Amino acid sequence: MLPEKKQVLIVDDEPNLRKILAAQLSRDGYDVMTAEDGEQGLQMLRDHHIDLVVTDLKMPKVDGMTLLREALREDPELPVVMITAHGTVDTAVEALKTGAFDYLTKPFDKDEVRQIVAKALKTRQLAGEEATASAPAPSARFGIIGMSPELTEVYGVLERVADTPTTVLITGESGTGKELVARALHENSSRKDKPFIKVNCAAIPKELIESELFGYERGAFTGAVGSKPGRFELAGGGTLFLDEIGEVPVEMQVKLLRALQESEFERVGGIKTIRVDVRLVAATNRDLKKLIAAGAFREDLFYRLNVVPIRLPALRERTGDIPLLVEHFLGKFNERLKKHVTGVDDDALEILKAHPWPGNIRELENVIERAVLFCDTTKVRAQDLPHEVRGAPPASQAPVTDAELQAALANEGGLKEHVKVAMNRLERELVSRALTQTGGNVTHAARLLKISRKGLQLKMKELGLREGVSEKGD
Repeated sequence: MLPEKKQVLIVDDEPNLRKILAAQLSRDGYDVMTAEDGEQGLQMLRDHHIDLVVTDLKMPKVDGMTLLREALREDPELPVVMITAHGTVDTAVEALKTGAFDYLTKPFDKDEVRQIVAKALKTRQLAGEEATASAPAPSARFGIIGMSPELTEVYGVLERVADTPTTVLITGESGTGKELVARALHENSSRKDKPFIKVNCAAIPKELIESELFGYERGAFTGAVGSKPGRFELAGGGTLFLDEIGEVPVEMQVKLLRALQESEFERVGGIKTIRVDVRLVAATNRDLKKLIAAGAFREDLFYRLNVVPIRLPALRERTGDIPLLVEHFLGKFNERLKKHVTGVDDDALEILKAHPWPGNIRELENVIERAVLFCDTTKVRAQDLPHEVRGAPPASQAPVTDAELQAALANEGGLKEHVKVAMNRLERELVSRALTQTGGNVTHAARLLKISRKGLQLKMKELGLREGVSEKGD
């Protein structure tokens, strides 16, 4: 498959600004689409797979705030960057509290645009490694699916500490649902009507983390054309979730410790002390004690964070929850893919329970999506599961038959040509099946195949599959 380009949607009623931004982001290697107002932007979000939205705040028909709310309703992990003039910065700050990723103030610096876009897409990528929070089962406690003893213990801690100001440290492998727990702490507290601000520390360059957390004043550094609040300020009265806390540089940890202990800090380049009321929840998939031993994490900060520890079990430690998770994901992907798969057969379920799940719940979700896509019966069977789950060798490792060997040797192009033919045949089969399952919808098929819409169009042309296939978004 062709490498995927990230799809960026620019929504602005100013033609020149759209043109300038589109040209810069295209030069930076992104696939750029543009819309002239919020109404058109919403339609393009429905018709295309978009990785990032950059939108103006004030537009005719549908404004930027409405676009933000609708976009996040469809995809809670979609990063939305707001464009604002100096006179509407307060509205942009409210947009951040509503769920926008960041904002740009006109006139903006091209390096600032580049940094914010890269940071937003990196955050989205890292969020894709965590468990989904979308459409939890009605019976789920705290929006978390599972009834195993390991999770019951987590529920007990949540019930005790959710409505307190106590700092919580969530540990667990990637894909175990750390953000779900952080949100549960917020939603079940008296702060639930205040902002829930999340920061993935691994997505932020080390030189920018201080200004990200604490904000900056105008002129604090090159490109700081105006002052800007940090995430601590934005979370005032609510909850600040610092994911991958182990990635914070040691030199920044002193300032972070002070902010936690004293509830105060200064912006970069500022002298005014700012006091905030913030409940901190931190998370990490790393062993902080090992980082302490290596001199990469401060011991005093660890003890300040580790007031209430919550350890999330890996999926392989709670295989009894797999049937519940499978049922949830079947419902989700039946609706999305317009399928009617009612369950998994006994053999497939045993295979799912036996798999070690290094990617945890996120990996299980991806496996079920793929199984529903390619399932031709009412139940997922063992053969519908990918080879890495069921333990069968991939085609590239299967024994070569005598006939295949003779064909390869007889081919004038030799082994490379034979492999190329086989790969083209496999690509054609995968693309054809994805298009069939989505009724010829190129946008939806591209999402299933995890490539860009343009990449799929090029691949279809290469494979001779363009004719008779719908390219409409719905």
